[in-house]
Amino acid sequence: MQFPHVPQQAQLPLFEAFLAQPVLPRLKPAEPSRPNNDPEVFSELSFRGALGNCQSLLAPMLRELSEEQDARWLTLIAPPVSLTQAWLRDAGLNRERILLLQPRHTQSALQLACDALRLGRSHTVVSWLNPVSTSARQQLVNAARAGHAQSLNIRLG
Repeated sequence: MQFPHVPQQAQLPLFEAFLAQPVLPRLKPAEPSRPNNDPEVFSELSFRGALGNCQSLLAPMLRELSEEQDARWLTLIAPPVSLTQAWLRDAGLNRERILLLQPRHTQSALQLACDALRLGRSHTVVSWLNPVSTSARQQLVNAARAGHAQSLNIRLG
């Protein structure tokens, strides 16, 4: 038995479908506030829900970052205790390209993240700071620019 051929529509990636049209007819997408040659160096993601579900969403993103062609490290600053070496292995991350750092003594996770960014030995520094104040965000941006790196903060809710 043959089924009739049904032409398939091109499928947009998840977020492009939402961004293709403004939510309200009179609203236009915001214009960038900086020149296109100055890339954004700070990003933040917020996950809410069961820890296992959040980790399932986080795994492919970290896996992709651990496989970057850039010879520098993917650095994780003060990750949650659930992100163990076993979890990293099971998630398929390239553990030879990852540094896991914990703050020592009186050093804060923010200070450690800024130091790692500023040194420039990491292409991406992932932190788990909650919340990130305007001042903390600016410190991360300045450090990332100085080290030609990306800062990614993840909030687990």
